[in-house]
Amino acid sequence: MRKITKCFALVAALAVSAFALTACSGSGNSSKEIDVVKTADDLNSSVITSDQLTETKSEMLGSIYFFEDGQVEKSKVYMSGNATADEIVVVQCKDEDAAKSAAELLKTRVKNQTELFSTYNAGEAAKLEKAIVKNTGKYAVLCVCDDYDKAESILKDAGF
Repeated sequence: MRKITKCFALVAALAVSAFALTACSGSGNSSKEIDVVKTADDLNSSVITSDQLTETKSEMLGSIYFFEDGQVEKSKVYMSGNATADEIVVVQCKDEDAAKSAAELLKTRVKNQTELFSTYNAGEAAKLEKAIVKNTGKYAVLCVCDDYDKAESILKDAGF
């Protein structure tokens, strides 16, 4: 009888563990819709203090970030018109794999910009070292800004 009780307890513990793991699996907010335009606009108006960014046309994204044709379905991008590293990119991709790939391309952009700015503007290169690059579901974001705490808060509220 004692053996059966131990066996039952073990099976119950395994079942609870399997249920807990299943409940936690997935990619977080993969089904949540993120408002690309609102997120980018909120970041632009709240976390950039040293520059005034200008909106970049979606036709330019392939040549700037090397996104593949059809990879990005919706985007809002702000870039510096001055000599700062400030940059905001929020994209909705065709699927989760495309968003993961977009995030990798955004990381490459940060690396390249860091190398560039380190040759003539160390302060901006330091800002790039704190760059936020995230993806969730079919969305990816890059934020290089002045107020990273506020940026993280905005991104969390948006669903990243």
